[in-house]
Amino acid sequence: MNKETIYHVTDQPTLDQISDNAYTCASLQQEGFIHCCTHGQLAGVLQRYYQGVSDLKLLTIDPQLLEPKLVYENTVGGEELFPHVYGAINMSSVRAVEDLTSQ
Repeated sequence: MNKETIYHVTDQPTLDQISDNAYTCASLQQEGFIHCCTHGQLAGVLQRYYQGVSDLKLLTIDPQLLEPKLVYENTVGGEELFPHVYGAINMSSVRAVEDLTSQ
């Protein structure tokens, strides 16, 4: 298993929905997993999906403390593998929640 720190981009209203000390978001219900990225993928993710979006938050996640299954894959058929979390993220694995301003 890859032990590299992973990241998840979200917003405050979604963070406010945390219950039972676990983070979830719409993609978990819609796609079955929570989208994450590595540090090297973060700039591209922000550029592709969050350009012009304000009030973003960045969760820094320690994969060694993550309870749900973590899979590196590309579900759209590309070469680059992204970390996907198959379940609610236990908050004990979240090392930091930071304000993030998309460029």
